Amino acid sequence: MLGVKLEETRVYQEAKQEGLELGIQRGLELGREQVKLELVPQFLARGMSIEEVAQLLDLTIEQVRLAIEQESSTST
Repeated sequence: MLGVKLEETRVYQEAKQEGLELGIQRGLELGREQVKLELVPQFLARGMSIEEVAQLLDLTIEQVRLAIEQESSTST
């Protein structure tokens, strides 16, 4: 067209940077969630109730139950 490649435009560069930042943010969120789910069995083994674990880790009771199910299916 005018000899300018799309990749060289400011709009493209800004959109690319925004996409990278959003991707990094989403990856961090997923990592935090995974760590919480990995902690569930450890807290339960120390005698905490499902409700206490959910409250402490800011999870729903259903998320805690799913984590328990996943742990039991992977350990067998």
